[in-house]
Formats: sequence, structure tokens, C-alpha cells
Amino acid sequence: MTRTADLHVHTHYSDGTDTVPELFDAARAAGLTTVAITDHDTAQHWDDARDLVLPGMRVLAGTEFSTKHPGPDGELVSVHLLGYLFDREHPGVVAEWERMRTERAGRGARIVENLIAAGYPITLDEVRAHAGPSNIGRPHIARALMDAGAVGSVSEAFDRLLHDHSPYYAALRSTSLIEGIALVRAAGGVPVVAHPRARAAASVLTAEVLADLARAGLAGIEVEHPDHDAAARTELAGIAADLGLLHTGSSDYHGANKTLRIGQERTRDEVVERIVELGTLAPFVA
Repeated sequence: MTRTADLHVHTHYSDGTDTVPELFDAARAAGLTTVAITDHDTAQHWDDARDLVLPGMRVLAGTEFSTKHPGPDGELVSVHLLGYLFDREHPGVVAEWERMRTERAGRGARIVENLIAAGYPITLDEVRAHAGPSNIGRPHIARALMDAGAVGSVSEAFDRLLHDHSPYYAALRSTSLIEGIALVRAAGGVPVVAHPRARAAASVLTAEVLADLARAGLAGIEVEHPDHDAAARTELAGIAADLGLLHTGSSDYHGANKTLRIGQERTRDEVVERIVELGTLAPFVA
């Protein structure tokens, strides 16, 4: 059972720290031959991925979509959806990303302003410097707080100041998970739910809900993930098998923003080939 693919990694185009060439170098050093760069709610990284892919490496163009799904109490819970090999020019995708780009830019600035008003020694320009070409996200704010000595790590920033129920938080309207699956499918892509046993998503994505999502067009489940313990992996592998869903594994690598190694979780090569068969867009190769 060969595993040479990591199908969930991030660059500086969203909340990672590596440039695309740096990520490719790290992937090659880890012995990977296939990667899917899945920056959040954007395809800005696709052009670099296509133009700079290393010889002998293959890149699956992808995106991690921010979606929400109702929990048992009716409260909407954040769930992430990986979309692979879809048409980024599809009108529905273009419209959704324009909406999110506008809302996210304003939301990031509001969180920074809330922190500044509470006395935290950061500025909007400092946060923008961390964001680089991407919209301001909470990891960028976390790194500015680290620079200012207000927190010791990105994790501490989220635990203390940037979580969804923080007094400094500003909500972002996300599309529903069902809508996200339909959007990826309409654009000819392959939708796979990301880390379904991580954080709040674990209370929402029950076996019954995953069965409903499969009927709605979900293609796969990310089973192997750093946030999943052995019991979660066994459970999810069984659900994927029962529902006929693809079973993927990925590191969720973010460069220096998280203590994760690229390639520490991987997807079986035969599953990658199935994703390639199902997707509209051909992988990028040198």
C-alpha cells in the first residue's frame, strides 16, 4: 500500500508560512510525489503551483472551503470542506469567493480593532505584513500578538483571544456545508470533508450526518489527520467503507504556524488516482 501523497497543505496565500517553492522543497525532502495545496477560500496559489512544480512532482489544485453545518442544538458549527480539481472560473465559485473575500477582509480588521481597543499592542499594518498576499486571518493576528509579546504561541493566541466565543471575535458568514458540496460538484470537483473529528466539527459530523452528506454528493472523508486519534481513525475508516466514500489522509501542514510535518499523514496512491479520475482539472506537472 503505497502512500506518496499529502492532500491538505497550506502556503502563505492563506494561513501557512511557506511560499509555494518552499513548500515544494519540503514536500520533496519528505519523499512526496503528489501534493494538494488547499489554501483557504482562494485559488491564488494555483498559478504558482502550476508554474513552479518540480520535475517528478504532481500537484492537485485544491481549496479548503469555510462552511458551517447545524449542530444538535441548531447552532451553526464551522466545518471545512476540501475541494479538488474543480473549475475555479465556475460562476458559483467566483461569486462565493468574491463574497468571502470582501467579508473576510473586513472581519479581520474588526478583530484587530477590537484587540487594539482592549489594549493589546498590535497595529493593523503589522498584521497586514504577516498576511502578505492573503486576506487577514486569525493566524496572522496571532503572529502579530506573538511579535508583541502578548502571547507565546499561535495556539495560545487562539485559546485565549481568537476563539469563536472570544469578546474580540467578529463573525464571518460562511456558506452551508451542503451548499459547499453542491458548489464543488457543480464546478466539476471532488468534495472531501476535512478533519471531521477535530474540534467542534466532531459533535456535528455524526455517522448519520455523513451518510446524509454522501447522498448530497460528498465524495470522501479525511480519515488520517494529526487531530484524529486511533479510535477516530478506525471509526471514520469504517464509515467511509460503509458509504463507499474515498478515504484520504493529510498533514494539514501550515509551515511555522503549526507544529506539523508535511507528509506526516498521507493518502494511498490508488485513492489519489480515483480523485484525478473524478475531477475536471488535470493535475499540474512539470
